[in-house]
Amino acid sequence: MAVPGTPKTVRVKGPVGPLVTEEHQMLFEHFALNVSDPRAMARWYVKNCRMQVVRSLDKEPFTHFLADAGGRVVAEIYSNPKDPVPDYASTHPLRFHFAFTVKDIEDVKKRLIAAGARLEDASTLEDGSRVVMLRDPWGLPLQLCQRTKPMV
Repeated sequence: MAVPGTPKTVRVKGPVGPLVTEEHQMLFEHFALNVSDPRAMARWYVKNCRMQVVRSLDKEPFTHFLADAGGRVVAEIYSNPKDPVPDYASTHPLRFHFAFTVKDIEDVKKRLIAAGARLEDASTLEDGSRVVMLRDPWGLPLQLCQRTKPMV
């Protein structure tokens, strides 16, 4: 039985989740990017990566919050002239990339390339997991992962 006034202790879901109090719990909400055409990009990610728009603005900066199919991870895209849009196409994919777990990496790779993505690299890791690095039509690095053991 909880003692009144004592913060509730919860175990954070995950393979090594420590005990934390609810008042100190932090959950990742979103990752934001300034892009040239957030409306077109949102349509592409919804159509081709099974993302869903969970919030958006129909006026500048045309912000779109996109959640993955599981509603677990959210990306925010917008076009804000206060800061120039980076040259994502020349940014090394190790600096950052969107990564999606998939069951059939070859099928998804072919489908995304047909939709305008560009292949950068493909490899098999020591544990047999496969990863494919693509660029979306705006040059953002987009990784596909077919893991032998799920990340979470």
